[in-house]
Amino acid sequence: MSKNKQILMGLLLVFTTIFIGLGIYSQSIPKQLYPGEILEYEGQDLSSINDFRENSIRGPQQINKSTYKLVITGLVNQTIEFSYNEIINNFQKYQKVTTLNCVEGWSVNILWEGFLLEDILEKAGIASESEVVIFYAYDGYSTSLPIDYIKNQEIMLAYKMNDVILPAERGFPFQLVAESKYGYKWIKWITEIELSNDLSYKGYWETRGFSNDASVK
Repeated sequence: MSKNKQILMGLLLVFTTIFIGLGIYSQSIPKQLYPGEILEYEGQDLSSINDFRENSIRGPQQINKSTYKLVITGLVNQTIEFSYNEIINNFQKYQKVTTLNCVEGWSVNILWEGFLLEDILEKAGIASESEVVIFYAYDGYSTSLPIDYIKNQEIMLAYKMNDVILPAERGFPFQLVAESKYGYKWIKWITEIELSNDLSYKGYWETRGFSNDASVK
């Protein structure tokens, strides 16, 4: 073999080794499932979107943003519907780090971004006799919370978590941030909110023996 051929073969061997090495290296780098997700906020460590357990009653729901409507009904001055963009573009946004505690024993600490639920309800006009807010989800799930809790705790309707638009499995388009309540009150895929005076109303898990109060102890 000539000297030039030996050099050429040597170079090919070097480049082949480099390419194989790069391939192995790229496979060893974790791929972000949620690009842009932040895991630290103002000095606080955040949980990841991946840290949630999937425990919805019918699995993740796929909702079309362009046809989505949020209906506010019940004891209001007028029934009102909002599109996704109407909510995103017309209400003041807020951020808050809040921990979700599940009755199964796990918890996540997340930066939520969204809107004060009271601001949205006020657009429909809350009737004076309203005492309970009932939430209905796309998958048939439901739960309720006292209206005083909604107002006094400045409860949010979230559309982002850790600076990422809610993925379908986390409740797109909106999830309730039911601060200080167990996870079964954090209803996802919300399609309707009803104002009521029915203090005895019980949602999906509450009718199956879970506390209607659901306060984290």
